[in-house]
Amino acid sequence: MSVTYRVFGSELSPYSVKVRSWFRYKQAPHEWILRSAANMEEFKRYAKLPLIPLVVTPDGKGLQDSTPIMETLESVFPEPATDPADPALRFLSHLIEEYGDEWGNKPMFHYRWAFAADAEDTARRIAAQMLGPDAPAAKQQAAATGIVERMVPRRSFVGSSDETAGEIEGSLDRQLEFLERHLASRPYLFGGRPCFGDLGLFAELYEASTDPTPGAIMRDMAPNTLAWIGRMLDPKVEGKFEGFETLAPALKPLLADEIGARFLPWSQANAEALAANQETMEVMLPKGPFRQTPQKYHARSLAIIKGKYAEVRDNAALRQLLDETGCLKWLEMPTP
Repeated sequence: MSVTYRVFGSELSPYSVKVRSWFRYKQAPHEWILRSAANMEEFKRYAKLPLIPLVVTPDGKGLQDSTPIMETLESVFPEPATDPADPALRFLSHLIEEYGDEWGNKPMFHYRWAFAADAEDTARRIAAQMLGPDAPAAKQQAAATGIVERMVPRRSFVGSSDETAGEIEGSLDRQLEFLERHLASRPYLFGGRPCFGDLGLFAELYEASTDPTPGAIMRDMAPNTLAWIGRMLDPKVEGKFEGFETLAPALKPLLADEIGARFLPWSQANAEALAANQETMEVMLPKGPFRQTPQKYHARSLAIIKGKYAEVRDNAALRQLLDETGCLKWLEMPTP
């Protein structure tokens, strides 16, 4: 029996490249397979949902959802470790990953589909992957046009609208400002090797860097971030994880300005709207009201991250950091 894992994904899917980077970091035997019309029947045999990434294990099981994929296989490939041994840092790593997956997705998706040049460029790349490079140009163009028509209205799924554009675009700017300072003295978020937080945050920013509008922003203001993204495409062990004492103050800007002030309040409001069967969620964020259709999946993942916090809530230094950055009250608030 082959020991090779098969990873079905797309270069344009942040969750796909996230899982691919995990496999590369672990040096786990795997085959990267671009999902296309040519392999769709095989994909459907293993996928419960029409979503990528899909990992097919050597014994023929299909795994989906990027974080559970990595957490499931971490016990199979424990080295090199993707998490610090320190429980407080391990929690922060997973909190940042959750932020990247669920809030960092907003700037990426917003810029990709709210701007005509970005939407057209992305649609062309998706069409080329799905149809193959040898498909007639007219067929690829027709497919790209259909993709734009289908995806632009889906901006609402992540809350992208004219009303929320300032909040979302400002989030990308704040991420880049933080990362430029933070990565000036370390190769990865937590020191000399990547953690779950790197994987979640980098994947969305990698996608943004490949699109015309946010890519230009990043080339103009974020050389350290772009270098980190390059490392994260094939991450390596370059040293040890830093300790909590040095990382806690360094992480404060991201925790306070983004996670505590925006991501966690939005997360709680999303969960409350779902529990109340509301068609629209609304939360007051620093730039004003943020409205969107509630995201069902995120209510589940919020409950999971709160469960992880409950396991380390007795850590006094962690509680102080979370309190100072506005995260604590949201993490201790019951999920509806």
